Amino acid sequence: MSRIGKLPIKIPANVDVNYNQNIIRVKGKFGTLEKTIPDVIDVIQDKGMLMIALKNDIRTNRSLHGLYRTLINNMVIGVSEQFKITLMLRGVGYRAVVQGQSIILNLGYSHPVEMKIPEGISVEINQNTILNLKACDKENLGLFASNIRSWRPPEPYKGKGIIYEGEIVKRKAGKSGKK
Repeated sequence: MSRIGKLPIKIPANVDVNYNQNIIRVKGKFGTLEKTIPDVIDVIQDKGMLMIALKNDIRTNRSLHGLYRTLINNMVIGVSEQFKITLMLRGVGYRAVVQGQSIILNLGYSHPVEMKIPEGISVEINQNTILNLKACDKENLGLFASNIRSWRPPEPYKGKGIIYEGEIVKRKAGKSGKK
C-alpha cells in the first residue's frame, strides 16, 4: 500500500465533492474541477474526509494509488484556496502587459511575444516585471508558467531571463582576460 495513497484528504467546509461512475467532481469557491479515475481505484467519502482505496493490490495499481490521491488533493486545495506562481522578468527592457485575454511580453527580441491566457488562469502584473499567475488547476497553471518561461529561460552568465520566485540561478564566471 502506498504511503501517500493511504493518507486521508480533509475536505474544507466550502468544498463539495461528488464521485459517480469513475468521475470525481470537486466544486468550491474558485471553480469546479473534474477528473476521470481508473477502475482499480475507489474513492470513499466519510465525515468530511476522502479515502482512496485500491480494489486489488498489484504493483501498477499501487503506483496509481499515490498519484490519484495527490491529484484529488490538488483539486480540493485548488478550488478552496487557488494555486499561485510568481514569475520575475530580469533583463534590460524586459516587461509584460496584459491586453484583454492575452499577455504581451517584451523580452529583447525584435518583436513582442503575444500569448493567449488559458481559461481559468488569472494574470496580474506588478511593476511591469513581476507576473502573478493564479488558478485552481495546478497542472494547467504550471504548464502556462513553463510556456512563458520557455521564451527566455535564465542564463548563467548575466542572470537574465524569466525566473520563478525563490529560484536561485547558479552563475558562471565567464571569460577571463589574457595572462
